[in-house]
Amino acid sequence: MTTAWGSVESASAHASRSSFFYVFALTAGAFAGWVDVKLADLLFTALLVLAPSMMLGLLRPTRPWRWVLLVSIGVPVVDFLSNFFFSQRPYDGEKYAALLVFLPACAGAYGGALMRGVINNLSSGK
Repeated sequence: MTTAWGSVESASAHASRSSFFYVFALTAGAFAGWVDVKLADLLFTALLVLAPSMMLGLLRPTRPWRWVLLVSIGVPVVDFLSNFFFSQRPYDGEKYAALLVFLPACAGAYGGALMRGVINNLSSGK
């Protein structure tokens, strides 16, 4: 892979740098799921999903759908695990509302990628 300043980067260095972003996305999603279980506030959970997905879309704008999946999958998974292990029974509406966090994650990741494109366009000097 060629970097912006013309040097060639090895694939292992690129993979090790990218793994941090994947771990961050999964951690942010798990944290949002934990907050959703503890507070049961869907708007705050949506904010906790929107912010990291937007940041990840801004930092890594190629294929923003991966940030949508990695960040937002944490909320339904943590809801399921809390139901399974701690027998916290959510309402039926909460089960389906956990799937709605894909919408703010999608808006955040694609909005961040769009923002990166605008920044690159403005900084190119054309």
